[in-house]
Amino acid sequence: MRQAEITRNTNETQITVKVNLDGTGQAKLATGIGFFDHMLEQIARHGLIDLDIHAKGDLHIDGHHTVEDVGITLGQAVAKAVGDKKGIRRYGHAYVPLDEALSRVVVDFSGRPGLVMHVPFKSGMIGTFDSQLAFEFFQGFVNHAFVTLHIDNLRGENAHHQAETVFKAFARALRAALELDPRSSGVIPSTKGTL
Repeated sequence: MRQAEITRNTNETQITVKVNLDGTGQAKLATGIGFFDHMLEQIARHGLIDLDIHAKGDLHIDGHHTVEDVGITLGQAVAKAVGDKKGIRRYGHAYVPLDEALSRVVVDFSGRPGLVMHVPFKSGMIGTFDSQLAFEFFQGFVNHAFVTLHIDNLRGENAHHQAETVFKAFARALRAALELDPRSSGVIPSTKGTL
């Protein structure tokens, strides 16, 4: 079973993340940030990854530490759950539209963390969620899942739509990359023999 549970406790946040990479898209989310929970729900639903994420953070300051640390902890959980990467497709990509917005996400479970993100949000705030925190979430994730991630919002006029297309495309790219390839004979998808 490709499952993992990670707990991260700092002076700023206390976070527990449980993942099942072969789930059905079930989500139990409590970060204290409504819009962020909505985006995490997209990862579960569209990635068919069961997520159980509970976070307590210093929200009296702002959402930065909570969002970043959830990204870190989720990255650690995904890395643990995927294990040695034998048999996975490794690469995944997705385009997702929502009304006027369209985003593309490409992921490589390369073992090398890297993030390239071009999302010109039309608003600095989405409700009470600082749109800059999307970058912090994905940076935390790639650094600890050891993936290369390219995120491009190709068009969009509504910041909520922009963010939602990004998170949905991320979920679908993850789903594609983590899928077990029946033709791979359970080998590591790299000529190096390791990832």
